[in-house]
Amino acid sequence: MKAFLTWYNNPVDRTTLIGLIAGTLTTFAYLPQVIKVWKSKSTHDISLAMFVTLSLGLLMWVIYGFYIDSIPVIIANVISLILSFTLLVFKIRQG
Repeated sequence: MKAFLTWYNNPVDRTTLIGLIAGTLTTFAYLPQVIKVWKSKSTHDISLAMFVTLSLGLLMWVIYGFYIDSIPVIIANVISLILSFTLLVFKIRQG
């Protein structure tokens, strides 16, 4: 119990936890779209410009995460970048 109270009272650990939860939620928000595109093999309604811009933005977040040494920022944005890049590849291949 003491270890939990030490963790709970440490704002750095709480901040990291909030970052990890936020990153998990926003990252996994991509999964339904990736699964839908994978199954349907259709990217007709996906904007190429949006996913190029999003992928570049995510790459910048990853770089930023390394600069500020933030594990939540790095992990969430690397996974988001992979999922976004997957959709981008589908869009480029399928039009």
